Amino acid sequence: MPVRRDGADLLLAVRLTPRANRARIGGLFTDSHGSRWLQAAVTAPPDKGKANAALLALLARALRVPASTIKLEAGDTNRLKRLRIAACTPAIAQALEQMLSEERKER
Repeated sequence: MPVRRDGADLLLAVRLTPRANRARIGGLFTDSHGSRWLQAAVTAPPDKGKANAALLALLARALRVPASTIKLEAGDTNRLKRLRIAACTPAIAQALEQMLSEERKER
């Protein structure tokens, strides 16, 4: 699973595609080690943190949380990123789980 609890926070594993035709969240990616990552795409280029900022804004809109609650923990210059959603409420966790379950239904 791309989601893991860390105390009151959630850690989210994301594979980001910059310069996409449209911004979206959806799909799961499995790497060569068997780890699963939530796929996301943004229209911003991977230049000076623009794609990372677009990812945080996209996820904040999707989860209906302030962008300040989501931080990039690892993967600043990599496609594979670890995000921390601070003080994650049950409603946020449920919205994220619903996002993942909808993807499983589509496959």
